[in-house]
Amino acid sequence: MKFQGLSPRTRALRWGLLAIAVGIVLGTTVPSAIHELAVAWSVNRAILPWVFERLFAFLAYGAVTGSVVYGLLLSTKILDAIAHRPISFTLHQDLASIGLGLAAIHGVLLALDSTVPFSLAQIAVPGLAPYAPLAVGAGQVSLYLMAVVVGSFYLRRRIGQRAWRVLHYVTFLAFIGATAHGIAAGTDSATPGAWWLYVGSTTAVVFLLAYRITLSVANRISPERPRGLAPRGAAPARAGAIQMGAAGLLPRQGASLD
Repeated sequence: MKFQGLSPRTRALRWGLLAIAVGIVLGTTVPSAIHELAVAWSVNRAILPWVFERLFAFLAYGAVTGSVVYGLLLSTKILDAIAHRPISFTLHQDLASIGLGLAAIHGVLLALDSTVPFSLAQIAVPGLAPYAPLAVGAGQVSLYLMAVVVGSFYLRRRIGQRAWRVLHYVTFLAFIGATAHGIAAGTDSATPGAWWLYVGSTTAVVFLLAYRITLSVANRISPERPRGLAPRGAAPARAGAIQMGAAGLLPRQGASLD
């Protein structure tokens, strides 16, 4: 079953409902958010870099997880029934790029955090961090791996489909490193929100990966039968039918030919 697209007659209605929903959300949240940010800026100005650093860390992790999940959904063709593949592939690519950008901002904000000051070298080179060097290093390596994956999207035609697929498996290493980095280096990893984010993301990726592997193994064990090829046992049955038909056309022994 392939996605046939939404009816053009409902386009105006869909955009109108979306505009109303966005207006309601912005109208009810933006004023209070601005007020809370102003209060936080005046009271806790020193810890705001840490707050934004953690915010961008969670956003980056969510975008990377979304990219991995979308890639697995594409490879299993689950999304084909509800969305066009080019649209799904573009969203998969955009989520990877957004995750890379948010992770880079998260790293730059470490230089502004006075709680544990980082130099530019400590931000860029894995293993030099003054705080949890192994855990922070896992995040730095994941950032560079995601840069390779994002770059492969734009070099896909030059490097070929097979090389692009091989490079694409690096996404799983980046996800594992980002998860380990968030759990081990995050100062708020024990909070319920962070815990459920890591558990939920890991569960979704592991489930879809196991499903993808199962489909691949099943297709190799039971490959599709080529079209026009009769199943086993069909040829003898057909031959028997021909013989019976031929026997029906021949006159019986002793029968008259008139």
